[in-house]
Formats: sequence, C-alpha cells, structure tokens
Amino acid sequence: MPIALITLGGTIAMGGVDAGRPGVVTRLTGADLTAAVPGLAELGVPVDIRDAHAVPSAHLTGRQLLAVVNEASRAVAGGATGVVVSQGTDTLEETAFLADLVWPHAAPLVFTGAMRNPTLAGADGPANLLAALRVAAAPDTRDLGVLVAVNDEVHAARWLRKTHSTSTATFASPNAGPLGQVIEGEVRMLTRPLRHEPLPPVDPDRLDATRVALYVVTMDDDGLLLNGLADTHQALVVAGFGVGHVPSALAPVLGDLAERVPVVLTSRSGAGSVLRHTYGAVGSETDLQRRGLLNGGLLDPYKARVLVRLLLAGGAGRDEVAAALARHG
Repeated sequence: MPIALITLGGTIAMGGVDAGRPGVVTRLTGADLTAAVPGLAELGVPVDIRDAHAVPSAHLTGRQLLAVVNEASRAVAGGATGVVVSQGTDTLEETAFLADLVWPHAAPLVFTGAMRNPTLAGADGPANLLAALRVAAAPDTRDLGVLVAVNDEVHAARWLRKTHSTSTATFASPNAGPLGQVIEGEVRMLTRPLRHEPLPPVDPDRLDATRVALYVVTMDDDGLLLNGLADTHQALVVAGFGVGHVPSALAPVLGDLAERVPVVLTSRSGAGSVLRHTYGAVGSETDLQRRGLLNGGLLDPYKARVLVRLLLAGGAGRDEVAAALARHG
C-alpha cells in the first residue's frame, strides 16, 4: 500500500533564486523532492504525491491545516499506510500539534521539514524526508497519533519544541525525549505513550473567527497592553516566569480578564510544568489560580493557544477548557 506525501513548501522545498530578489524561494514540487532522496527506491513502498500549499510555514493558517488533515484522512481512507507532510519549520511545532489534536486514525501522520535549503552544502531535507517516509511505513508507529521525523529521531507532536533558529538539531522534546530513532534505515520505537482521544471536528469558519491571544510576561510588566483584550479575543494564554509567576502589579489585571474570558497560565521557560500549589505570594501560581486563571501544566504557550482555540471554536465552555488542559497538560 502507498504512503501519501502532502507538500506545503518551506525551506525543504526552496531550490533557487529569482532574478532581482534576494534569498531562496519555493520552487520544488513533491516530485522534485522525492527525486532528490537517495535510497527511496529501496523503501519498497510507492509514494502518492499531493502538492498543496507551497508557502512558507509562517503563512499557514488553522483553516489550511484542517484541510491538510482532511486530505490526509482521504488518503488513509483510500488505502494509504501512512501520510507524510513536508513543510517549513517555523511553525511546525504548532501545525503538527494542531493535527495531532484532531487526527482520528491509527495510521501515522508524520510531519517533517528542513533547516538547510537544497542550495546549501549538507542540506538535511532529503534525509528528513526519507526518515519520515520510513516512519510512516513502519508498523510500530501506528496508534501513536501525529509524529515528527527529523534528524533521524521520531518525536510526538504534543511534546516537540523548536529550540534553535538555525541548527539541524533544533527539534527536541525537552520534557519527554524522542519516541524512537531511525537507525541504519530501520525505525526503532523506544516507547509508546498513551494517546489522547481526538477532539471533535472543528468548523473552519468558526476557527477563523476564534481569537486567542498569547502574552509573554516580562520584568516590571504592568499589563497595559492587555487593555481591551476581552473585547477582541475569546481567550488569553499567559507565558509567565518559571513555574507560573507574574509581577504583583499584573496579577489583578489577569484576574479581571479571567472573569470575562478563559485565561491560561503557562511557562515561558521552554521546558517543565507550571506548578499548582507551591508558592503563595501575590502573582504566584497559587494566587493566579485563586483569581481564576487555568493551569496549563506541561503545555508550552504555543500549544496551549492551539488547544484552547480549537476547543473554543468547537463550542467548549470554561469548564471543558479546564478539563482539556488537565488532560493534555
């Protein structure tokens, strides 16, 4: 049975320059990408190429990602063993997590990309694409939800972070580590985490209309930028200090907002969980929860925003949002 390859542009597909324009641009199709992969013929599985949105990943929208998931679902319904999505790395941790929240199939959906474009020495796109195709074809990757295959590692979308702006080893799962590795062409899964039930289908129009803000707390922050936010947004994700702390002057501002819209507390640290009941000062996690903020747990700010936006677009209320954060965080 085939593997479907859905291409979305990005660095992995940037293969040339336009006259009069600096920098590389997207030019390569899925056929171009697969033709540049050494050893693909030895995989022994046909690849069904489906070129989609040839744009930098910074331009991708939630609506487009829902369409990609639907296209991947059609491929699985048509007999595909698994599906690979190639895209830019800028938003890969968010797009893969969004897909993971709604992917209903046992067949693997595997995202990949590249940090070095094909015009550079040591371009990593062909190796990452081959690894992703191998992961999509491997029986041991079924029932794991959405995966990301990069740098010969296999990561769960729900734990993945981009940790460096240029390194080919940028992707990591700081809180859990990779689920597996690709060694001498063989996919070896090291652990199998429990999979969450997918969220109900989301209407793209409602997703477009759902605004969730992300606010990163800084030293001496008084929250002036948050004025009027509850009039324009349906929720707020706060990236607080460390284990979930904010300046004392900001705490009542967030408390007032939490009376009007869901406000989710996460950490800006890059790894680790927001705590629940360790510190008690004004602006601590205990104080903020007492003011009505919802605890995001291990969810980083970007994933918390993706989750909350999908939930609200699906009609979830505050209690349902809190329950989902407890499950996923």
